[in-house]
Amino acid sequence: MGSRSWLGEFKNEIGIRLQPTLIELKIVVRRVRGDPLSLVGAMIVLFFVAVSLLTPLIAAPSPGVDPYICPYDGPTIGEFKIYPPPSPPSSEHPFGTLEGFDIYYGCVWGTRTAFRIGFLVIFIASALGLFIGCVAGYHGGLVDELLMRFADIFFAFPGLLLAIVLVVALPSVWPVNIGSMSFAVTLSQLDKLVLSLALVGWPSYARLIRGEIVKVKHEDYVEAASAIGCSGTRVLVRHILPNSMYPVVTMAFLNFGKIVLLAATLSFLGFGSEKGYADWATMISYSRSWIVTAPQDPFRFSYTWAIPSMFIFAFILGWSLLGDALREIADPTIRRM
Repeated sequence: MGSRSWLGEFKNEIGIRLQPTLIELKIVVRRVRGDPLSLVGAMIVLFFVAVSLLTPLIAAPSPGVDPYICPYDGPTIGEFKIYPPPSPPSSEHPFGTLEGFDIYYGCVWGTRTAFRIGFLVIFIASALGLFIGCVAGYHGGLVDELLMRFADIFFAFPGLLLAIVLVVALPSVWPVNIGSMSFAVTLSQLDKLVLSLALVGWPSYARLIRGEIVKVKHEDYVEAASAIGCSGTRVLVRHILPNSMYPVVTMAFLNFGKIVLLAATLSFLGFGSEKGYADWATMISYSRSWIVTAPQDPFRFSYTWAIPSMFIFAFILGWSLLGDALREIADPTIRRM
């Protein structure tokens, strides 16, 4: 009887603790279900998530070869590839081929490339922006002024132009010396693209979190925490930062599609991944010579650019439609409005 009583009390305690979370979850589900566009966006994003998870099954890579390199099915002379004209969709190549590369394989594995670019850029840019924004907003004064003027330097340049300059300027090999250890870090063209986009994007996160911290740090509960002897780091981490993160999380979700679009623009201009890499924009860049054909058959090779473009369009549309729902999930102050 004693063990049963203890178990019952434990279940009641867990239920009481989880009740606020369950109430919040019900509110979120109700708001998302009440917005058809959010549901459409969620379905599109979940579709791409499923494609990304099932990529090795629906587009099996060749053994012993980098799976992100599209299989080449064209003629070669020794080790040199001869890029043939596009071939139309067939049973062997459902989306056709482009310069000897399978468009279907490039589009399927390009989904993983899009998620990789989006997540890495947001992680690096938001982490750097959060650190600089927290230091500037919490300390204020001269530190705030210097850090924000440093961020303004990045805002002074057009984002696309600055990203191109950084992609070209960043070295491919970074020497690292740690004590007696010495080694080199090699960056691929895609790594340089991700790093460049992150360096372009961090000032937006820094300015946003700085403004939120300046507003929150004067709240009564923050001053009370300081009055009872909490250290500055504890006040910032435990009280200020958790109540300032909602706009940053919202911006990160909403910027996901924009980052992929900007990366696609750079890849199309020739500053993205290397030849044959599974990337939507890289596939489109191969089709530039086949966009305009003979007047009597202008859309003969339209599949070479239309299919990868549809993947990019759907991916960005999904994140855009899901943006409002994610904003409501991230910010509890507007869930009950």
